[in-house]
Amino acid sequence: MRPLAATIHVARDQYHLAWDASIAPIHRIQSGEVVAFDLLDASCGQIGTDATVDAIRTLDFSRVDQVNGPIFVEGAEPGDTLQVDILDMRPADWGWTAIIPGFGLLADEFPDPALKVWNLQGGWAEFVPGIRIPLEPFCGEIGLAPGAPGALSTIPPYRHGGNMDTKHLTAGATLYLPIEAPGALYSMGDGHAAQGDGEVCGTAIETPMRATVRLSVLKGLAIPQPQFLTAGPLAPRTNTARYYATDGIAPDLLEAARAAVRHMIDHLARTYGLSRPDAYMLCSVAVDLKVSEVVDAPNWIISAFLPQSIFTTAS
Repeated sequence: MRPLAATIHVARDQYHLAWDASIAPIHRIQSGEVVAFDLLDASCGQIGTDATVDAIRTLDFSRVDQVNGPIFVEGAEPGDTLQVDILDMRPADWGWTAIIPGFGLLADEFPDPALKVWNLQGGWAEFVPGIRIPLEPFCGEIGLAPGAPGALSTIPPYRHGGNMDTKHLTAGATLYLPIEAPGALYSMGDGHAAQGDGEVCGTAIETPMRATVRLSVLKGLAIPQPQFLTAGPLAPRTNTARYYATDGIAPDLLEAARAAVRHMIDHLARTYGLSRPDAYMLCSVAVDLKVSEVVDAPNWIISAFLPQSIFTTAS
């Protein structure tokens, strides 16, 4: 089914760098109308197809994770819910993944910058010969303005959305966001061509994105934090074969996650001959973190799941 024609279009340069209800809306729409966004990558154009690792060394972090908008939806009031129907997500033909010093789950173990520039063709991205990632595009940043006065960084997620980096918000999914400010003031950005659950090195396959959404106000429905309905079974393009999983066991879930990823990096380096930085970046775009157990005190288990379907040659 073809997506509905957009009511309005949002250009690449119509972005802002904070969640703030005082930012003037760039468009006003009626509930149920469709908006198309033309989005820069998360670096706000600082990284291009010919970039080298020097682009990471000189990256202006204050400009990253910009979001385009905001869109004022008529009739939206605090206490309502905004329904976001994701109609279409179209990545560019290139993307990038990086290790940014000081950022990521294992930042203290990977102090040096690294950069991978991807060629995205035919629904796939080749990491190295024999390893290719299926594209499942989505936007990491989707949210509304906060009700409290003042500006909030676009880096974290909040109860009104933000940098949720939820890989299942692909075309066909529906996201529900609690409205805190009149008009909802919807914005989005941070296009990802593919990502593992956790985005552990801090970046996915970052890419410019053309995104189309329908925004509808659900009057009188209050939800405490974001909720969503997936487009279908989870990760259908990678869930086609067996998985190799490494467990992290610790009395703290974050430490367990770090251990699981650390063990997966070791596995990738040992089994596939990847460098540790490459293995870390591959974890970020392809490995899914899952909570395996949270009841058997004093230790909990996070498992890192590596889809064997991304390997096109025998190991």
